[in-house]
Amino acid sequence: MPASRRVVATGLGWTTPFGTELKATWGALLEGRSAITTISEFDASGFPVRIAGEIKFGAALRQRFSDFAGAAAHTLYALSAAAEALQDSGLSETSLAPDRFGVYLGASKGCSYVPELARATAAATQEGRFHAARFLEHGPRYLEPRAREEDEYHHPSLAVARWAGASGPIGVTITSCAAGSQAIGEAFEIVRRGEADVMLAGGTEAMVDPLSLAGFTALGSLSKRNQEPAAASRPFDRGRDGFVLAEGAGVIVLEELEHARRRGASIYGELAGYASTFDAYRVTDPEPDGRGACAAMQRCLDRAGVAVDQVDAINAHGTSTPLNDAIETRAIRQIFGARAARIPVNATKSMLGHMIAASGAVECIVCFLSLRDQVLHPTINLDQPDPECDLDYVPHRARAQRAQVLLSNAFGFGGQNVCLLVRALES
Repeated sequence: MPASRRVVATGLGWTTPFGTELKATWGALLEGRSAITTISEFDASGFPVRIAGEIKFGAALRQRFSDFAGAAAHTLYALSAAAEALQDSGLSETSLAPDRFGVYLGASKGCSYVPELARATAAATQEGRFHAARFLEHGPRYLEPRAREEDEYHHPSLAVARWAGASGPIGVTITSCAAGSQAIGEAFEIVRRGEADVMLAGGTEAMVDPLSLAGFTALGSLSKRNQEPAAASRPFDRGRDGFVLAEGAGVIVLEELEHARRRGASIYGELAGYASTFDAYRVTDPEPDGRGACAAMQRCLDRAGVAVDQVDAINAHGTSTPLNDAIETRAIRQIFGARAARIPVNATKSMLGHMIAASGAVECIVCFLSLRDQVLHPTINLDQPDPECDLDYVPHRARAQRAQVLLSNAFGFGGQNVCLLVRALES
């Protein structure tokens, strides 16, 4: 089949700290509300960082998806977002051929079993020495094998496919902060190539746990504004001191245009461009000149057949780290030249925090909602703009905006760069 098949979004769903309803989170974002709070799901009092964007209703999700007993948190979040997206799309068994229906999700590990691992290690330690034989003998009573399996990166995709009855292409991306966007891009290519008519695509993350918090703290990546959680994530602000860890999921129903039209589907817009590049620089730092980010944006525009003067807004990666925000700004200026100052650039992470593998998917959903409602949510906490970050970041308040073409950036740890382009559907 030709690679020119057009791909549209017909269903959106997410699981965020604000809840599982599309309307609730979108309303909170437009109001400029922060989802960042003091961590309550485990005792973080001994950590230098004690704030995050937590999902506090995991027990309700576990009850809702009781058929997936023992599923790790990232799987539950993905199931919830996928269920909402499918319901929103209006797809039913009669309009879906299972072998033409697939799943592609970005993901990380599902949870951390630090307490269980600590007890198992203690049981294997004698006179200050760790004994592998004792660990094999005593460890299983603390470490449940099924839980280890459910924790794996690919389980959300498997569970969603099983739940939805999808027997077409299935995949997972594990490219950290770019994973959700890359999964959407790869699913887009699958539909364009004719290998599927419908794909559930997005990302899921459940990294608010002791091990992940300790790891990112050791890297010096996280904000330490523990006394004012809602003000901690502050992309492009002079006082930013790191990102805020968060969790959740975002899933989009991507559908071939004529398939959607035949069933009379409501269409949010068209996914028209996707590009992925790699910095080949450092694991934790973006390439200083922003070459990889520039290449991703330019290739995405070229593949969509869109000129720089046609872009109406950009949803930034905008992590609230000193390096990322300055380099992303630099890259946008290189691609858009003098016009860069006139393009609104907003940062969803200012309110939701950084959902790592889910962040790009959630931000792509934001772009489709901006197309629908012709409005941009604000970038909050931008009180003292950094002189190196000199674009229009839609500070403090939502803005009515003619939005026909939007870019969504996602730049991951390790140097992955992904750009997606969404636009209003043209005949």
